[in-house]
Amino acid sequence: MKKVADRIKTIYGLLNPDVVSPNVFAIGMQNPMKDFAYISNYSQTRKPAAPIRFQYTNSYDALSREQKLFYEENGFIVIPRLVSEDCLEIYKNRFRDICDNKVQITSLIMMKDISYRKDRTNERIIYEIQDFMFDEVLFGYCRLPQILKYAECFCGPNIKAMHTMLINKPPDKGTLTSRHPLHQDLIYFPFRPADKIVCSWTALERVNRDNGCLAVIPGTHRGELLRHGYPDWEGGVNLLYHGVSDVDEQCRSRRVHLEMEAGDTVFFHPILIHGSGANRTNGFRKAITCHYAATECDYIDVKGTRHENLAKEFLAVARKKGVKVDDVKNILQLKGRLVQGEENTL
Repeated sequence: MKKVADRIKTIYGLLNPDVVSPNVFAIGMQNPMKDFAYISNYSQTRKPAAPIRFQYTNSYDALSREQKLFYEENGFIVIPRLVSEDCLEIYKNRFRDICDNKVQITSLIMMKDISYRKDRTNERIIYEIQDFMFDEVLFGYCRLPQILKYAECFCGPNIKAMHTMLINKPPDKGTLTSRHPLHQDLIYFPFRPADKIVCSWTALERVNRDNGCLAVIPGTHRGELLRHGYPDWEGGVNLLYHGVSDVDEQCRSRRVHLEMEAGDTVFFHPILIHGSGANRTNGFRKAITCHYAATECDYIDVKGTRHENLAKEFLAVARKKGVKVDDVKNILQLKGRLVQGEENTL
């Protein structure tokens, strides 16, 4: 438990250099099996000047009031050891079987790192599997009760899984293609309200700065959707890995790197600016993720919006793969799958 407490203290110190509380790290220590967040007893250390109106979380009680305050201010929350090692092994083994063609699921999108110029499909080439909602083994992650009880705190009772990925970040060959530029997930989702969307991202093994952990810029979820593209200043970029075009150095300097153990899960808002670094090790860094949305969300017309250019790229990729679609809404409807509650607009 000391290792967990040290991680809690590190993250808290980065986000709150002016606040020190001996009680903030003690939560969960008496019961190692109890789920707890990285930052707890938050309201004891930072009292709001006025009554808080919770905008980004709701009345579901998987999150404590302190955890909700942290998410409201920062746009993310990490829950240690949320997913068991047994589940993690199932997902990793399934990924390997898919890469080795032991399992063939035609609806999966297999993304290859552009720095690897090989034809054979295997774990060393595939850096990401997208849209695994039709593989019941991997989709089991999206249905985990311990994940959904937190997703309810952001989306409400009626929840759809809208985008799924198993990420296999490869060792970087010096091209920086293994990192994902700073971006906002909402650029990929032309439906609203944004506050009813959340991402769950679970480390399948230990992630740190060496192998390209997530980095977030706290508080940016309170901003707006920014212009995205393939940023020149970031070096090599894989297909559809768009980044925010105009993040200034002052904003970047506020990045917090989320070093996580296997099974740790971070939930974050779709407008939160985040990314991941290059994998500078000789091994792979695996994570599994699902983007959830309330079924009450509505699609927007992408014409003239920040989404328009990316939507055109999505359509071009889909048509190249032989998928007959008229607009990006059709693609997202194919990708979405109900995981809890009732169908609605989305």
